[in-house]
Amino acid sequence: MLLRSEQGLLLLLLGPLGPLSQGALAGPWQAKDIVELDFSTERPLHLVSPAFLSFTIDANLATDPRFLTFLGSPKLRTLARGLSPAYLRFGGTKTDFLIFDPKKEPTFEERSYWQSQVNQDICKSGLLLSDVEKRLQLEWPFQEQLLLREQYQKKFKSSTYSKPNSFWKKSGIYVDGLQLGEDFIELHKLLRNSTFKYAKLYGPDVGQPRGNTVKMLRSFLKVGGEVIDSVTWHHYYLNGRIATEEDFLNPDVLDTFILSVQKIFQVVKETRPSKKVWLGETSSAYGGGAPLLSNTFAAGFMWLDKLGLSAQMGIEVVMRQVLFGAGNYHLVDENFEPLPDYWLSLLFKKLVGTSVFMASVKGPDRSKVRVYLHCTNANHPRYKEGDLTLYALNLYNVTKRLQLPYNLFNKQVDKYLVKPSGPDGLLSKTVELNGQTLKMVDAQTLPALTEKPLRPGSSLGLPPFSYGFFVIRNAKVAACI
Repeated sequence: MLLRSEQGLLLLLLGPLGPLSQGALAGPWQAKDIVELDFSTERPLHLVSPAFLSFTIDANLATDPRFLTFLGSPKLRTLARGLSPAYLRFGGTKTDFLIFDPKKEPTFEERSYWQSQVNQDICKSGLLLSDVEKRLQLEWPFQEQLLLREQYQKKFKSSTYSKPNSFWKKSGIYVDGLQLGEDFIELHKLLRNSTFKYAKLYGPDVGQPRGNTVKMLRSFLKVGGEVIDSVTWHHYYLNGRIATEEDFLNPDVLDTFILSVQKIFQVVKETRPSKKVWLGETSSAYGGGAPLLSNTFAAGFMWLDKLGLSAQMGIEVVMRQVLFGAGNYHLVDENFEPLPDYWLSLLFKKLVGTSVFMASVKGPDRSKVRVYLHCTNANHPRYKEGDLTLYALNLYNVTKRLQLPYNLFNKQVDKYLVKPSGPDGLLSKTVELNGQTLKMVDAQTLPALTEKPLRPGSSLGLPPFSYGFFVIRNAKVAACI
């Protein structure tokens, strides 16, 4: 607040413990850069799955079976292990054009390849030979271009085809919600009479909830909703071919996700209110992602905000497109190097628990300073039950300083601040955690995610265009115990 005295204007910042000391006011910080937070921790809003953050492998990887052997890479498996527990969804457009026939024998060419090039059973041995991996990595860029061309032209090749196995948008065949619901009922019966009788069933994997999509979802749930374990849908913010850097940093774009979630939950509530909702496929931009954006630090704002909003609004599982594969929205690149969203996902996994609380920003900053609150992950060796994890993103071009509520003001806080690394700024493909660039120690070892302890009573600094996690230690929140 501002007080006027005989000597002129006196700036007085009032904190929960009274006026801040003169030393605390030293430096360039101004009152407008202080962001007060409001928490509600009496009871959780929602409980998300331990596998809340999950990921996908796109089926286009199976277009040429040779490239499925990438999944045997020791480095890729190390990176995937870091994101456990998680669901792995094998899907995408190409699944509509891939028919699994367990009775079909491999062709002579396929058999020759496996015997001469691989000479092992990946599923049994679990690992991919390094010389084979290098050879496939050299061939992958050409395969990736073929896959992306199919996607852009919407012309998908299929060696075997059964009707109906794709939607009108992709193949000219239209299946309405009624038919799809009946198909799911039939599939459920087949599963119950097979060796897969305990398998769970998820669907219908609709796209954005607008127009005919909402109509299809509603009719599907009315007919076949009883046999599914969770309702699944897909979300992308933007068209990857025309998305801009400004779009990725625009809070109005981020807020469009809220309306989509509300529409999905409205339909579920009206038709199958007991069903959980999963985000079965999602990323920043469709069409393989936005080149030079979806695989950079800038994409992290969309990813972290989507995780926060999803948990806060009651989505149980979020599946990120993709862990590895063609396009620009992957977590791991073609050389099995982790990209910024991988490191962000890893931090989320290690620090964020399943109990979700309401957290909000007081005042006019709530659009560009976005905060989310959970119990801390109980499996983290450094923290204990009752601790809280706050994660936040700053879309301002100035530093914002988060101020905890009164009852938590003097608690010890560990900071995990994520910023771009190197000269490319927001478009960097590498990141630093608390000033240290993150990279794998070796092909089978992830780096330590080292915290930076803050002095009790300190505000939580978020530099311009950054995001991070803050673990509030010894918070003793009963709902987290």
